[in-house]
Amino acid sequence: MRRSHQQHAAAGSADGLERMILAYLTRRFAKPRCLDRAVSASVWLAAAVSISVLAERPAFAASDAAPSAASSSPAVPPASAPSRTHPASSAHAAPGASSAAAPASAASHVNHAEPAGAASGASAASAASAAAPASGASDTSASEAEPPAPTPPRRHPPLSAEEAQRATTRALDMRKRFTQEVTRRLNVPANEQRAYGERLQKALADADLGDLAGEYVVMVDRAPNVQALFIYFRATPANAWLMIGASPVGTGLPGQYDHFLTPLGVFHHSPDTMDFRAEGTTNENGIRGYGHRDMRIYDFGWVDGERGWGKGGVSPMRFQMHATDPDRLEALLGIRHSKGCVRIPASLNTFLDQHGLLDDDYQARVEAGKSLWVLRRDRDITPIAGRYLVVIDSARKTRPAWSPMPGRGAWSKLPKGGDTAD
Repeated sequence: MRRSHQQHAAAGSADGLERMILAYLTRRFAKPRCLDRAVSASVWLAAAVSISVLAERPAFAASDAAPSAASSSPAVPPASAPSRTHPASSAHAAPGASSAAAPASAASHVNHAEPAGAASGASAASAASAAAPASGASDTSASEAEPPAPTPPRRHPPLSAEEAQRATTRALDMRKRFTQEVTRRLNVPANEQRAYGERLQKALADADLGDLAGEYVVMVDRAPNVQALFIYFRATPANAWLMIGASPVGTGLPGQYDHFLTPLGVFHHSPDTMDFRAEGTTNENGIRGYGHRDMRIYDFGWVDGERGWGKGGVSPMRFQMHATDPDRLEALLGIRHSKGCVRIPASLNTFLDQHGLLDDDYQARVEAGKSLWVLRRDRDITPIAGRYLVVIDSARKTRPAWSPMPGRGAWSKLPKGGDTAD
């Protein structure tokens, strides 16, 4: 990882100081008069070398996205509150991080976001380097400090029969809004809607959330022959899951370095790992990896992901759901094409953001008096918002007609290196 200009300057200054000290000691003690002076000089030199080594260690190192994000001025999107924004996404996983022999599987518990210093997708190696304290003032290093406990999800009391009816009416109205506001939609047959509702229930039950109700849930089928996102709701545990809408997505494409399979399980969308917004800037290949300006990046924190290169295994990766380049990559939604995150259409990103379908825990902080820059000023949050993203793999052998492949023209605008965007 490249060092910044400041780090190079610090290292250069330290190296120069070391040479000056060494030259001085060589002249001073070429013929030492007494042993104790020589010993003192050796101790002093050892301390100077230690200082130069510390000067070369950065206090925090992040992925290619983080330095540019830090150097750019904060954007103030017209639709949202004054916000920190991040440029196009970059690598977000650590090839050299700890691995396991078994591939990633569906989680038996909810994956809670791990709070981290960088909002953007940074590598695990970067996070490890961040453990080095910025100064020697602290007696306890960051790696030894206990991480803060995740904020538990807000729980609502069960709905009464009348409340359940009103909530279902709201959900049906949201279904109409979905057809009006989301341009990339999938026409899923009724029998498939029920089948995916059953898959959702099984995944929630495996995560000890079998009685979840009264809130929206987003589910993704990462199967290569499906690549679809579904929004579901049910008012009570006794009700069947009702599909609100479905859209094509792009999940992790294995076979290339630094590409992960999108992790399976139930993921908690928590403000402990705060979302952020895209600047709309391009990477070195001309790709806006996070989509156009003001698109929201849903950040689920560090999770274990199955490596899609080399001998496989498991490494930490930063898991996000976000829009993609509207001109070059959005047309490819419907096939695996990301580095592990979930790519969604821009109109779906705006729909989820505007109505706060996954923002209940964010809203809890707002109601507690917190001001969250990432939330839109003009949001129209639903009172039955949720917080969970569920990723499954139906392992379907054939592609269903309701989830078509991208057309031939979708590849025409893909530039060289376009596959390296997240």
